[in-house]
Amino acid sequence: MQIHVNLEKQQFHLTNGQVSYIFHVMKNGQLGHLYYGKVLRHRSDFSHLQTYDVPTAASCHVYADDPAFCLETLRQEYPAYGNSDFREPAICLTKQNENHVPDFKYESFRLLEGKPHLEGLPATYTDENSGASTIQIILKDEFLQAELILNYTIFSDKPVISRSALLKNNGQEELSIERVMSASLDLPDKDFQFVHLAGAWSRERHVKERKLETGIQSISSLRGASSHHHNPFLALKRPSATEHTGEVYGFNFVYSSNFLMQVEVDHYDTARLTVGIHPFGFKWSLKPQESFQTPEAVMVYSDQGLNGMSQAFHALYRENLIPAQWRKQERPILINNWEATYFDFDEEKLVNIAKSASDLGIELFVLDDGWFGKRNDDTSSLGDWFVDLNKLPEGLESLAKKISDSGMKFGLWFEPEMISPNSELYRMHPDWAVGNDHQQTLGRNQLVLDFSRTEIVDYLYGKMSDIIKRTKLTYIKWDMNRNITEAFSRNLAPNQQGEFFHRYILGVYQLYERLTSEFPNVLFESCAGGGGRFDPGMMYYAPQAWTSDDTDAVERLKIQYGTSFAYPIYSMGSHVSAVPNHQTLRKTPLKMRANTAYFGTFGYELNPLKLSEEERTAIKEQVAFYKKQRGLIRDGQFYRLLSPFTGNETAWMVVSKDQTEALIGWYKVLATPSSQKKQTLRLSGLDESTTYKLEDSHQTYYGDELMQVGLPLSTEFNGVNGRSAERGGDFQSDVFYLIKTEEQLN
Repeated sequence: MQIHVNLEKQQFHLTNGQVSYIFHVMKNGQLGHLYYGKVLRHRSDFSHLQTYDVPTAASCHVYADDPAFCLETLRQEYPAYGNSDFREPAICLTKQNENHVPDFKYESFRLLEGKPHLEGLPATYTDENSGASTIQIILKDEFLQAELILNYTIFSDKPVISRSALLKNNGQEELSIERVMSASLDLPDKDFQFVHLAGAWSRERHVKERKLETGIQSISSLRGASSHHHNPFLALKRPSATEHTGEVYGFNFVYSSNFLMQVEVDHYDTARLTVGIHPFGFKWSLKPQESFQTPEAVMVYSDQGLNGMSQAFHALYRENLIPAQWRKQERPILINNWEATYFDFDEEKLVNIAKSASDLGIELFVLDDGWFGKRNDDTSSLGDWFVDLNKLPEGLESLAKKISDSGMKFGLWFEPEMISPNSELYRMHPDWAVGNDHQQTLGRNQLVLDFSRTEIVDYLYGKMSDIIKRTKLTYIKWDMNRNITEAFSRNLAPNQQGEFFHRYILGVYQLYERLTSEFPNVLFESCAGGGGRFDPGMMYYAPQAWTSDDTDAVERLKIQYGTSFAYPIYSMGSHVSAVPNHQTLRKTPLKMRANTAYFGTFGYELNPLKLSEEERTAIKEQVAFYKKQRGLIRDGQFYRLLSPFTGNETAWMVVSKDQTEALIGWYKVLATPSSQKKQTLRLSGLDESTTYKLEDSHQTYYGDELMQVGLPLSTEFNGVNGRSAERGGDFQSDVFYLIKTEEQLN
């Protein structure tokens, strides 16, 4: 057990040798926060960590005889608004026709080995009752007759703590929840940089950084998805922290719908962070004897910079979030027909593409949009999940068998959450679309199906499970190409419409749960117009996600670099596409496209029938190289070395856990003239005393040499050294493989 409880002092210390989290019961019965950060040795009493700052004359205090006890200046665990604390709260709920400030007081605690399941929600998990310890703090508000259970889990071997809250209505009257966050954290100062991932369609998860200042800084989504625009991740790093040194706190929300992550810096220069479901438009009617479970917030502490934070997230999600059967199972190298054919295909064309790809060593053929209904463009047929016999007259089963006979596995694209106004399903069930009778905004010529309704989830489950069985699918790309507008359900009463967004995503999770449980060997890849729902909630069901619709190798450097702040590279769908690139019209060398795509789940978005013999030979070599390295890419420690956001070069690397091998990617977007010096790239994560041999070279290096001096790069053309230059021009790249050798150097 990694949780120490001082019953006399009512103090709780979560620690695992890497991190400490300490809180206690204050004199008013509420929970107070004492410490979160680098591990502290346990002691019998941490009371001295509670500071009582004397408030100003304008402050309010709880006790007449103790003016220093003011919630405005005390650090709390799960604060409410209105009882001398004027900052934004973690919880707000009311009882009908009653005025009351929530006042949840400590009642008891429970200790559990392992981690309990969150009903109906994705969350991190442990194998059986090992690998983590959990404490549940039970608080009660007697007036509301409500019980609040705060869950804290600390993982045994990671600097990770997860939090969530469960609210129960134990009374006889309905309660109205207006705000219930998953976690709140009061930090002692504001001396942090606010780091987050922002963007838009085709440029997702670009790294943004700014200084914390007085006021509220936040990231959020009100789109019904975690969104292209703000990922549910943020980090607070000390100004001196770098990629590899310094103190960083990282936060991620295991949820795929509307969220809010904010930091409020008050007039005393302290910072309050809150993470949870966005309260705007949210209102939940909690009936007597019912409960509401919040999604999970994950917190990481690192004293080894941003990269240390990322490695903790990566390890957690690889080992404690993605479906267990996909932790070690190899992901197939796939080819998707979309950029090869778009909507213009028939069975012969698809089979020829598959056979040609199979000859290159590619393992999975994925049929994208256009195989169903009367789908010849994006204006019709979503919801009509039956095969278009004009394109595939012998049906999906025939195509799937011919794909299988060519030596490839078969995968299929779905967009189950959407409906086209021009579809048989819409003509039968117009009321199944989200919205109301007089307001329905089209997005990409489509509407959204109301997944808050059980009968719709059942309908989609029936259609998808039938196709999986008949075609023996091994892969599904689950897309969502528009966000939700007019967020109303015809199935909810007017006073329940504030429940719609959460009920919708619970319906999505339910369909994922049913399909992944019945078909555990089907690999799901999530997608939302590219990277519009790349979040831990999706990763619980789909161990990989289409990182972005933008497959341009230059743009992918920024997208994949930013995504790696929270998510393991083996969760990133990363493909080699045709040139000119379909999103940027940029022409990059095939070598650079592959060198970028290696650091993810590798695949292709092109027509192999149009390749030259030289290109086919190169792709065979790329496929063979990735098959050799994908175990290292899946399981290794990832290090960011050079940022595309600060310079013309990008570099990253993966090191095996035993430090015996490493794969390094280096990229230079634009050529630079007059470069005289032989460049080096300083590496990270190697064993200082181990000797490493560079593959396809006789050169051997010590680990400390590679990390302190650097790996020599080839000579770049500088305008006059044409005879000796080994590289030049725009879009340069190299991938290096290092392997431990027993050779000792003099």
